[in-house]
Amino acid sequence: MTAKDPSVNVLGGRLESCSSDPVTGFFRDGHCNTCVEDAGSHTVCAVMTAEFLAFSKYVGNDLSTPIPAFGFPGLRPGDRWCLCAARFLQAHDEGCAPSVRLEATHRAALDIVPLEVLRQYRVGPD
Repeated sequence: MTAKDPSVNVLGGRLESCSSDPVTGFFRDGHCNTCVEDAGSHTVCAVMTAEFLAFSKYVGNDLSTPIPAFGFPGLRPGDRWCLCAARFLQAHDEGCAPSVRLEATHRAALDIVPLEVLRQYRVGPD
């Protein structure tokens, strides 16, 4: 695996942790770090909602069903998760985007989602 891109958030500061329970991130390090191999750009630290989880399942990415073989517990409303930037933008376009922790969202998300859009869904640390 190639090296991580610098751990900088969309506000220009140090990338904060998104979640360690459940553990998230392309590198499964709790942060929305990315690299050239992260084709999905798992860079948006999103706070799951029932509406978003239903939407994600509907469009083919079931995040709520546990997959024990991969150590995936399944997500519930309130869980934080490093979401693919394009899926976040799709959810925004469909009117069901989850909240976002900007301090824990990697600056690479800005290649796909404008900062003005991310700011609309901003929530604090907890």
